[in-house]
Amino acid sequence: MLLAIDVGNTNTVFAVFDGERLRGQWRAATEARRTADEYAVWLDQLLRREALSLESIDEAIVASVVPQSLFALRYLCERYCRCEPKVVGEAGVELGLNINVDRPGEVGADRLVNAVAAHKRYKGALIILDFGTATTFDAVSASGDYEGGVIAPGINLSLEALHRAAAQLPRIAVAPPATVIGKSTVPAMQSGIYWGYVGLIEGIVSRMKAELGTASTTVATGGLAPLFAHGTKAIDKVDPDLTIMGLYEIHRRNAVRRS
Repeated sequence: MLLAIDVGNTNTVFAVFDGERLRGQWRAATEARRTADEYAVWLDQLLRREALSLESIDEAIVASVVPQSLFALRYLCERYCRCEPKVVGEAGVELGLNINVDRPGEVGADRLVNAVAAHKRYKGALIILDFGTATTFDAVSASGDYEGGVIAPGINLSLEALHRAAAQLPRIAVAPPATVIGKSTVPAMQSGIYWGYVGLIEGIVSRMKAELGTASTTVATGGLAPLFAHGTKAIDKVDPDLTIMGLYEIHRRNAVRRS
């Protein structure tokens, strides 16, 4: 069985595949100081709820934008799963795409993994919108190459900055307001965040499409993707498992290449 681990700035997702079948997926807060033993205790309990165990895993792949987490996760795989994990971005792990930017090494592993998955699952040129700690937009050509992208502040990051910088503004949850014009502070803030980000999405997607010069499909992923997909026609598809499925596909490609 394959253990796929996606380490983001805010959350880390663990998923287990039995062949092509996704058996389970779990999320934990990203904490660089967490040890391999702590991961093992937490993950083994969740695996056993699905009639699985760490001992049943014999392969692993990791994508991380938090380098400090890699040591513990690598040790988790080596000690408890008896396997050496493949790490996206390290030598010997082929992605099967060209990275057509000035500094390829600066592109986040999660964005490249998303590009691999989206090209596998959808046809033609693509724009991938990922709602994470940062909100990212990535362009993928019809041939599957990564062509660059856009990085904007994430929604929750913007909410926290607004709360911290303005003493009278509370913390709020992201939600579509009943009206654009708010009649009190919370609805006004919700409107600014929700419709402000809808405007950002529509503006950036339309400009990216104009630069690409070809018809493209916009695929959204991340926890807030369904919420914003209801507010704009700029999002064509919502794919919550995009990154995890990209890790599976990269592992499969490298296994085929070795055989």
